Amino acid sequence: MTRDFGFAEALHAGQPCPELAEKLMLYGWLIGGWTMRARLQPEPGKWVEAAGTIDFGWILEGRAIQDVWNLPGWFHGTTLRVYDPAIDAWHILWNEPFKQYFTHQIGRVSGKDIVQIGKGRDNRDIRWSFTEIRPDSFRWTGERKMDDGSWFLECDIRAGRRA
Repeated sequence: MTRDFGFAEALHAGQPCPELAEKLMLYGWLIGGWTMRARLQPEPGKWVEAAGTIDFGWILEGRAIQDVWNLPGWFHGTTLRVYDPAIDAWHILWNEPFKQYFTHQIGRVSGKDIVQIGKGRDNRDIRWSFTEIRPDSFRWTGERKMDDGSWFLECDIRAGRRA
């Protein structure tokens, strides 16, 4: 069996693509390693807490960002974030192979926040948001739209940059 050691080199990039750098910084500030403390609400009124890590990196000649979210016991997946100049927004592709949960969202700036809108596995609207953004911390929330039009908070994460 031979191994192609060129894969990692072909995937990873050390910086954003220069001609898109300004637009890529909507998520580019996330590049690096983070720790997270999560509160999850798998059903109304039942909260659980967990801790994990998130790692973000430039990929594909700096034209996209890939991140890996690892929250042991809850999820271990990856996001591909690709800027689309035609719509001046980002395609967000979340892949969680263990639970077979895959989503496509559109991400845009919304005031001081980043909001991603898409459909969940049950075809309900989902909204995933980065808020309280600072150079070394952020809050991430995952919400699902209910039949009455309200938003149900499924996940609330506080993340801090690893040293």
